Amino acid sequence: MQIATVDIDEKLRSNTVNTFTCLRLSEIASLAEVLACLDDLRRRDQQEPGHRFLCTLDDPGQCCYTSMHASGHERLEPPDDGTNADVDYDDPVSVHASEARQLAHVQAQLDVPALRHDWQSLAQARLSSQADVDALVAMNRDPDRLLANDDNVYVQRLPVPRDDLLIAGLPNGYFSADWNVFQNHALICHLEAAHGYRFFGIGASWLGFVRAQAPDDAEARALVRDLAMIYPSEDAGAAAAAWDALASLLPGRRTLLLGYTENFAD
Repeated sequence: MQIATVDIDEKLRSNTVNTFTCLRLSEIASLAEVLACLDDLRRRDQQEPGHRFLCTLDDPGQCCYTSMHASGHERLEPPDDGTNADVDYDDPVSVHASEARQLAHVQAQLDVPALRHDWQSLAQARLSSQADVDALVAMNRDPDRLLANDDNVYVQRLPVPRDDLLIAGLPNGYFSADWNVFQNHALICHLEAAHGYRFFGIGASWLGFVRAQAPDDAEARALVRDLAMIYPSEDAGAAAAAWDALASLLPGRRTLLLGYTENFAD
């Protein structure tokens, strides 16, 4: 894997996500390589605990495009105080100040009690097909498929105080049948509190989580019971075998990949 620092000029290009982007990863052989890089960044950055790292996953270009639209929602767009009118889009410092205001506002909104979702509400957000459940099993069995299109992975260094707030750096969930930013945040919080999974990445259709150690059999089955609740199937009986398969493979790995869009199985 090749690791390159993203310079000031490159940060103005939309395909690097934003001015918080610090690294571009290319020629990636496995998701494990990406996680090793993130772990190394976390270790080296311990002297500044107010920062955390978020990486892109599947289709970064599409992810950034839908995030741009999701960020324009009235609950996420900062109030118009006149400062954005003064942004010089040829000046990285000016652009960074604008993006920092956006990040701070989204962080604050995610912690507003009236806007927060209960994670169980995701069960009413969308009805899953057998193909969705099969896709969850297939992606978690072979997580390297998430990076199979030879896309670069971009890593942001974000000034957020908690891992769950990393999603403020690339808020997503735009279309009506997707889980929105607040629903994704509810899931992120639940997986960390109840199952020990830390959020590390987001793509156009998938969320990435990692655990300090792989779950044991009982922990994996408790997790799958929760997942089956929020991915309600049109035919729960037919999906049962796929959920059993997921529960059997999770004890062998630290990662968990979950689709959050209507068409993540595609």
